[in-house]
Amino acid sequence: MRLHRLDITAFGPFGSTQRVDFDALSGAGLFLLHGPTGAGKTSVLDAVCYALYGSVPGARQSGQGMHLRSDHAPPGTRTEVRLELTVAGRRLEITRQPPWERPKLRGKGLTVDKAQTWLREYDARAGSWKDLSRSHQEIGAEVEHLLGMSREQFCQVVLLPQGDFARFLRADAEARGRLLGRLFDTRRFADVEKRLAERRRATEARVREGDTALLADAHRMQQEAGDAMELPDPDPGDPGLAEAVLGAAAVARSTARERLDIAHCRLAAAESAHAAARHALDEARELARLQSRFAAARERAERLTERADAHREDQERMERARKAETVAPALELREAADREHREAAEAEARARGALSDVYVHGDADGHGDVGAYEGAGASGLAAAARRAAEELGGLDAARRAERRLAELAEERAGLDRQERADEDVLREADAWLDGWDATRAALQARLDSAQEAATRAEQLAVQREPMRRRLDAARTRDRLAADLAQARQRADDSRRGALDARAHWLDLKEQRLAGIAAELAAHLTDGEPCAVCGATEHPAPARKAVGHVDRETEDRALAASQRAEERHTGDERRLAEVREALAAATAEAGDTPTERLAAEADHLEREYARARHDASALHAAQQELRRAEQEREQRLADRQQAAVRAASRLTRRETLEREQALLEAEVEQARGGLDSVAARAAQLERLAARLTEAADAVRAAEDAAQRLKAADARLADAAYRAGFATPAAAAAALLDPAAHRELQHRLDSWQQEEAAVRAVLAEPGTTAAAQLPPADPAGAELAAAAAERRLREAGSARDAAARCRAELDRLSARAIEAVRRLAPLRAEHDRVARLAALTAGTSADNERRMRLESYVLAARLEQVAAAATVRLQRMSSGRYTLVHSDDRTGRGRSGLGLHVVDAWTGRERDTATLSGGETFFASLALALGLADVVTEEAGGVRLDTLFIDEGFGSLDDQTLDEVLDVLDGLRERDRSVGIVSHVADLRRRIHAQLEVVKGRSGSALRQRGV
Repeated sequence: MRLHRLDITAFGPFGSTQRVDFDALSGAGLFLLHGPTGAGKTSVLDAVCYALYGSVPGARQSGQGMHLRSDHAPPGTRTEVRLELTVAGRRLEITRQPPWERPKLRGKGLTVDKAQTWLREYDARAGSWKDLSRSHQEIGAEVEHLLGMSREQFCQVVLLPQGDFARFLRADAEARGRLLGRLFDTRRFADVEKRLAERRRATEARVREGDTALLADAHRMQQEAGDAMELPDPDPGDPGLAEAVLGAAAVARSTARERLDIAHCRLAAAESAHAAARHALDEARELARLQSRFAAARERAERLTERADAHREDQERMERARKAETVAPALELREAADREHREAAEAEARARGALSDVYVHGDADGHGDVGAYEGAGASGLAAAARRAAEELGGLDAARRAERRLAELAEERAGLDRQERADEDVLREADAWLDGWDATRAALQARLDSAQEAATRAEQLAVQREPMRRRLDAARTRDRLAADLAQARQRADDSRRGALDARAHWLDLKEQRLAGIAAELAAHLTDGEPCAVCGATEHPAPARKAVGHVDRETEDRALAASQRAEERHTGDERRLAEVREALAAATAEAGDTPTERLAAEADHLEREYARARHDASALHAAQQELRRAEQEREQRLADRQQAAVRAASRLTRRETLEREQALLEAEVEQARGGLDSVAARAAQLERLAARLTEAADAVRAAEDAAQRLKAADARLADAAYRAGFATPAAAAAALLDPAAHRELQHRLDSWQQEEAAVRAVLAEPGTTAAAQLPPADPAGAELAAAAAERRLREAGSARDAAARCRAELDRLSARAIEAVRRLAPLRAEHDRVARLAALTAGTSADNERRMRLESYVLAARLEQVAAAATVRLQRMSSGRYTLVHSDDRTGRGRSGLGLHVVDAWTGRERDTATLSGGETFFASLALALGLADVVTEEAGGVRLDTLFIDEGFGSLDDQTLDEVLDVLDGLRERDRSVGIVSHVADLRRRIHAQLEVVKGRSGSALRQRGV
């Protein structure tokens, strides 16, 4: 990176535009930036940093924004910094303008212009500048990318603040670590330490969780095993926990197996005793059953003897019923024939009565009267029915003609209804279409009005948010205007107080200097030399005057002055903040009064609400207009269709009238004097049906009489052959199905009971059991129950032992599996714990107890010390060498030690023992070495322009020459070095100079020797 030109306007102490030609200054390789204290030497470096990064270095960052503006600048001059430089082979120009207060173009007061930034690049082929960006963020990212370092790194390696490196030389390891950590960004190594510590805690928690589960299984195994198992002593996380749990589980499983073998033996003995008791019980129960069976058979035999007479009567009744069953078919046939004969006679009487009803109501016409059919047989009635059916068949065509007449009448009625409907449609359509123009105009007017309201609402919606922001800014402006007056008053008061306190301190300081002789004389002792003149005799020492000011009084006044200055600085800062906020609010709100803006905002909201309300009818108006247009089209179509239907109806009506005249003549002839052909047809249908029914009924009655006579003859013959005197006797001997089943059931029961009793009394075992003493099944049951209880107890004991062994086996297997799963987790925990302790510096393997981040920083510090030593040896004429030390410091850990080796004594000592001049050139060498290392770390960006700030006044002439030779040697690498100092001797030694001249109207820059 090489600087070419810097333009400063209204920045810091510079009220007008000042230019620095770095190309001319860099031609000499070494140039001097000098001027009186407070003239603005550091402000030149601040301008370079501000142009690159948009902020100034270090503690001066509080002076950002409008505080960067020069108090000497005219009101209309904008603060601006423009820097032209070459970096990464590209020639760039960066222009930055911080926010500033300017007079309003209209009206009174001030307004704030926002900060602006420009980035341009020189195009060598076109010979002109081209714009790249105007975004603060984009330009900041681009500059940091090209330089390869942050603002802090740039300020550390380009501006080289010597005071910081002097403190760095004397600092402890922790302070050095913070600075090196910022420059080399070693946070990732600290993150590694943190990550390993987190993993160590996580793996330890998982191991402890597994051990806790293992101990829980051990507790459950102890509950199962009882006294046969003792719980292990180790706690979760102890290495020997797994072996202790597995050993105790093995002992418990062995004891459980022994208990199970004993339970098996006891169960076998109980099963044998239980089998013997069950056998004795079965024998007792069988003897009791046989004895009871024999006694019951004897009682049943006695009851059969008592019922023998009734059994014989049942047998005789069953025999008569079996004979009567041979006559039953003839009886059933005769009853059916008699029933059928009665039903046929009744049907014949009903049919003849219905035929009489037909004649009585005048249904017969030309077919004789009712007397002609009273005695007629089946054949005569059937012939009359055929004649009526033939006449009915001839009426089919007439009936179709009559139905067609009805259809024609309905169709003509439909044509009339359609004609009336079309007339209504035409009348409504004409009336509606007559008012169409007025309707359409009204709907279009509504639509246009709603559309205009929607457009107005959109326009007002765009104005609402800016109006709200402007109103909020106006309210903030009013509030800040009141705050500004208070802040200005406080700043004025604190400024006067600071000036008064400083004047008071200066007065006291002047009085003390005037009486310093008396203060020195107070320490004189006869015989001892004077600190001023060296004389051992003091003939006339000065005496303290009245009101003498001592050092303590002066120090109190100085402290009060400093406190007043701090209060004034704070009040000025708060005043600037209020001004900046007020300017921003004023820029947003303008000069319009808040009440007026509130009224305008309220009026805008009302107008917006009214426009939205009117615009809400837009959709309804569009829909209504669309429906009206659709209805108009439908009305026109309906009117056209009605005209077409009217022409069609006229033709159809003429056709229907001709057809109706022909059909009416045909129907009149077929009606036969009745109201309609249908009535005539119905009359003939009823007559034919009645005649047919009567003929069928007469024929059925004659057949039923013949079947009844034949059934009487068959019944008499069957009763005689069955041995009954009359058919009535046979009918009396018959049994209905229920009585027959009951009688047969009594007979079968008797036989079964008799056979069963004989069989039981004939059984040898039952007879032999009856001869033995009575059985005792209750005693045998008691003995069997006792044996079964002993068996259950033995089985329960065996099952409990088996469950205990199975549960112990299961828990032991789970414990073994848990130990197997925990093995890799425990190994991982051990490995991670070793790594975490090693990187944290707490491990015994880490001999120097050095953290990982400290180790990396130590390596960087070693590189810096090596690079610094090259220049330090030249500056110190080969006497001093900087070395890094990793000796343990503080809490026994290795730090970031930095020692100096003195070639004259051959000893290594701490850098804090260096004198003031030695500290300066040692810190300068360290700063240059650190710049080289950080530059290489940042990607090798070449830094062709460096600045060194103060510290040369502490060097003697010879050392100053050696230091300047080292700095002048940087030209060999095509570098230029700017020395910032007010040492007068440097103005004689360095010819290229940039002088800062201080004046009442602001500072100015002058270049000399170029």
